[in-house]
Amino acid sequence: MNASRPNRARLALLLSATLLLGACGGGTPTRTAREPDLPVSIRANDVLFRALGLVGTPYRYGGNTPESGFDCSGLVGFVYREAAGLMLPRSSRDIAAVDAPTVKRDRLAPGDLVFFGRGGVNHIGIYVGEGRFVHAPTTGGTVRLDALGGAYWKDNYLYAKRVLR
Repeated sequence: MNASRPNRARLALLLSATLLLGACGGGTPTRTAREPDLPVSIRANDVLFRALGLVGTPYRYGGNTPESGFDCSGLVGFVYREAAGLMLPRSSRDIAAVDAPTVKRDRLAPGDLVFFGRGGVNHIGIYVGEGRFVHAPTTGGTVRLDALGGAYWKDNYLYAKRVLR
């Protein structure tokens, strides 16, 4: 009987550690294509929380994970895949070509994608509300919140799309 107590304690400790590590390392659960009935507002909130949680992550050209850093399209793709189960193309130009409704600037809703550029799309961000968006702007920078009304962003704003439907 005494010999089985250390085994039970070891098993309980192992089980507790496994559950704890699984909960900590799992991050936000990924939604699958089998959950299309979730209201858009819930999926938009998931997208916003995930995007805002990545503010401060370093910029890295070609980056598409929190560990490697993000470029603008890598950030958008990661957030939508993790938070809404939506697979988007890799580049901002290809995301811009996705079949989704275009949204007027005065009708933006949290979770909409905002596109910027001159002579074509070359930057993308996620609208969070109140005239602000999350994006990964430049080499040497970090994922951050900016205002659509800022001089650069206002002058280079092209349009927005609503991919959450």
